[in-house]
Amino acid sequence: MSDSSDEQVRAGQDDGSPTETDSEDVEALREQVEEKYDFDDFGPADMAEMTAEEWDAAFDEDSWITGGELLSRVERDLRSRVANRDVFARIERSENPPRVLAYSDEGYAIVYPDGSVEGEGTVLRDVKPTVALCSMESYEVPETVPENPLPEPEAVPQGGGELGNRMLQVIAGVQLLAGLAMLAGAVFALLGAFGLGGPGTNIEFLVVGGLAFIGVSLVLFFTVANARLSDKFRAEEYRDRLRAIGLEDGERPDFVPELTDEDGRGE
Repeated sequence: MSDSSDEQVRAGQDDGSPTETDSEDVEALREQVEEKYDFDDFGPADMAEMTAEEWDAAFDEDSWITGGELLSRVERDLRSRVANRDVFARIERSENPPRVLAYSDEGYAIVYPDGSVEGEGTVLRDVKPTVALCSMESYEVPETVPENPLPEPEAVPQGGGELGNRMLQVIAGVQLLAGLAMLAGAVFALLGAFGLGGPGTNIEFLVVGGLAFIGVSLVLFFTVANARLSDKFRAEEYRDRLRAIGLEDGERPDFVPELTDEDGRGE
């Protein structure tokens, strides 16, 4: 009786069908993967770290979403990521041929209905995790996303933190006035003007304190000036990138290929 049971088990293994032990191992590995990775913030670094076994355990290929639904999910998710400044790219959806094109001034990515992706640069690196996640039914894609998540170049503000800069300026101004007042007090004490310079007057303290206050105020003024220059530089650099991807003239960068259906990967 026992020998017969053993033969049945061995026969089942020989057929290649998954055993209960195999299912438990996969389930255990899936739990480890879910604990190890944050799929709400899944990025290129996570994809590079994930092993083939972890990938197979995390993603069930029988339930992958493909076709037009996948492209719609990828389009919405990418627009949301661009709006949240997680990705810098211009997103275009083509119906003929069915494609999603994402490009920046440094690279591009083309997403096909079967879930394959091709391209180059940082955009390709950013788009791949999005395609992997959007192919999973359990991944919730934002329903409402902006049509134009990138601002027009001229609409980019000069920089943030202006309130903080003004506060630093006020503090620096007070420090400067205090320092000048202490130095003036030291001078009057030396001259004996306004009744100063009598016993108990510490002229050295007034000089050292005045110079210290003036030094701190100069450091604060320099900090504000440097912050404003940095904000101005970053804003101008961002405007240049927006212009480079055609937000003003509508022209794509030269390295972005035209969308064609010659590859045969239709919907």
